[in-house]
Amino acid sequence: MIQVKDQVYYLGLRDWELRNFHGHELSTYNGSSYNSYLIKDEKTVLVDTAWGPHADTFLDILNKEVDINKIDYIVINHAEPDHAGTLGKIMEIRPDIPIYCAPKGVENLKKHFHKDWNFRVVRTGDTLNLGNCELVFIEMTMIHWPESMATFVKGPNVLLSNDAFGQHFAGPSIFEDECDPCIVWHEAIKYFANILAPFTGLIKKKIDEIVSLNLPIEVIAPSHGVIWRKDPLRIVEKYAQWADNYDEGIVTIVYDTMYNATKKMAEAIASGLESKGILARIYNSSNSDISDIITEMFKSKGIIMGSCTVNNGALRSIAALLHEIKGHKLKNKIGAAFGSYGWSGEAHKDIHKELEDAGIKVVMDPIAVKFQPTDQEIEACVNFGREFANFVKQK
Repeated sequence: MIQVKDQVYYLGLRDWELRNFHGHELSTYNGSSYNSYLIKDEKTVLVDTAWGPHADTFLDILNKEVDINKIDYIVINHAEPDHAGTLGKIMEIRPDIPIYCAPKGVENLKKHFHKDWNFRVVRTGDTLNLGNCELVFIEMTMIHWPESMATFVKGPNVLLSNDAFGQHFAGPSIFEDECDPCIVWHEAIKYFANILAPFTGLIKKKIDEIVSLNLPIEVIAPSHGVIWRKDPLRIVEKYAQWADNYDEGIVTIVYDTMYNATKKMAEAIASGLESKGILARIYNSSNSDISDIITEMFKSKGIIMGSCTVNNGALRSIAALLHEIKGHKLKNKIGAAFGSYGWSGEAHKDIHKELEDAGIKVVMDPIAVKFQPTDQEIEACVNFGREFANFVKQK
């Protein structure tokens, strides 16, 4: 157990070997952590638990620090199994413990565990006095589940923010100021881009709401990754930026290819962009990590995608990525399509339409070549990049 601040303790565990999360949807090169917290006051409160596969380890940690029979309340900020997964094991020992959660939390926990425990529903602004400390509950609806909420520990002034402000990162320390900032910030934006980007409108409103509560936040302790204790509002400011049509003025080019014709086009388009002073990064979607691509797209002003045509459409990795883009609801992006073909030539047209359907503003007609591009066609791709660069520069 590590002290976070007066009367607030970290009970989590670091999963050093984790390489995928949400099934196999999200890559976690640096592992992750499941952060649970214990508040010791006149009343003892456990806030969140750990993922089910780590239940025995978590219970060992918990039993070393507190007798489960002496826990007065449990707060479940989020019913997702990586947060509430060990709850069932605890309730087998103490089925009477009051469980504080948001209104949807009751419904979701019942669906996960099929038990009707001693639930206490709380809403934004509700409080729970512990003695010296007071808990203030804040609903975080759809950030990123319907029942998500945060808990502010008034007194120590620690915001237990759950999934907000977190990262999938297992570091040498649980505190941000004792870890490599390059890794922490990269994992923070990757987490935002891949998990929270669809909810940017809600995030902007929620940040305003939290600010309006005038909470004297001194520490932000999320449920994954490191705890922000040195100028913690930096991560809140970043969330405000990331939620506000964020881009870094760069372009991400993604392609898949069979015989490198589409690859040659991608490289020529990138050359054209760079000749106009626009930075570009190229990914082959068939051998690149999709979470990394989504992160780079989130940071980009422009998205250009290409594929050769096979079976009257785009290659499967591009088709899957287009589906991902639509689900992530990327904002304020411009796009274009390209591709090679042998006879029917649908891929570049399909990509064009799918980008539009995903909410990307497609600013140019697609460019395509038959089989291998000629020198003239390569130059046309360079010019395609140059023309796209002009749209990137427009504000």
